[in-house]
Amino acid sequence: MPEHHKIDYIEFPGSDLGAVKDFYSKAFGWNFIDYGPTYAALANAGLDGGFQADPAETSAKPLVILYSEDLEASLAAVKAQGAVIVKSIFDFPGGRRFHFTDPSGNELAVWSDKQRSK
Repeated sequence: MPEHHKIDYIEFPGSDLGAVKDFYSKAFGWNFIDYGPTYAALANAGLDGGFQADPAETSAKPLVILYSEDLEASLAAVKAQGAVIVKSIFDFPGGRRFHFTDPSGNELAVWSDKQRSK
């Protein structure tokens, strides 16, 4: 069960999903769940995460993703601290999320499986 404002997921860029899956399955015994041609989620890797092959959707570096019970409140909180919003709230299969950069330029994301608060 995800916890509010805790690290919940890590997403890696993966330009060649076949090669990535082959490497990690043979090197570490990881399994994958495919979500279309551009996304492979980790299974039995010790942490939830996945590999994103769509260049329009991926970061250049691994992306740490936090969970939120209230996505709009989390967005307001990071904005109040001066974060740069890299991607506004958008929908994806299973939820919604946004991306921001912290004062050191690290890109992170916050996601929620909850609908927009009223």
